[in-house]
Amino acid sequence: MTDLQEKQLREYRIKGLGYKAIASVLNLSRDVVRNYCKSHSLEGYAAVVAMNIEEKIQQGSACLCCGKFIQQPAMGRKRKFCSEKCRREWWLAHPEALQKKETAIYEKTCVYCGKPFIVYGNRNRRYCRHECYVHDRFWREEEGRDSYVRPNQFEEAEHE
Repeated sequence: MTDLQEKQLREYRIKGLGYKAIASVLNLSRDVVRNYCKSHSLEGYAAVVAMNIEEKIQQGSACLCCGKFIQQPAMGRKRKFCSEKCRREWWLAHPEALQKKETAIYEKTCVYCGKPFIVYGNRNRRYCRHECYVHDRFWREEEGRDSYVRPNQFEEAEHE
């Protein structure tokens, strides 16, 4: 069984599909699907499994992305994901869940190319992309410009 098939099997099981349905969709035998589900605590009636996992996610004891059990820390913020990989996948799939503040959106002009750009959360950003930074910082002599002088933080604040 491939990693992709495992991921799909887990997703289908969490959604409430039975062993036979999953096996036919993934071109696996019912026994392979059943054994995987038993070894990953997804056994039982499909509807009950889906309901249990949804409850665990709401309680914070299961990963939002894959439904795996999460060991919560004794102190600090509760975890929502079992791994960094799951966190990234979930946020890529749910961009509407981002809660951006209007006060943290800044309109800037690139110091190197002069193009306007919008940045979120970093009002000190000076370049629209990494290539502009590299050209401005390291290619000055090749382009026939004065050598780089790092701006003083107080001067930057006055220009804004």
